[in-house]
Amino acid sequence: MKLSARNILKGKIVEVKKGQTTAHVRIDLGGGSIVTASITNEAVDELKLAVGQSASAVIKASDVMIAID
Repeated sequence: MKLSARNILKGKIVEVKKGQTTAHVRIDLGGGSIVTASITNEAVDELKLAVGQSASAVIKASDVMIAID
């Protein structure tokens, strides 16, 4: 599969938490970094996502903001 997104972060799924319609999927990227994706429950089921499975977080954003205290 080819994607236009340039930010592809590989890791392992550490949590899949389904809500009423949306699930939060947490991927451990290693080194203490975890990214969380909000996707539909239907997508979780179709992809058969499970804890321990290898997965990639694909990030496509037009803006990146930086904040400091």
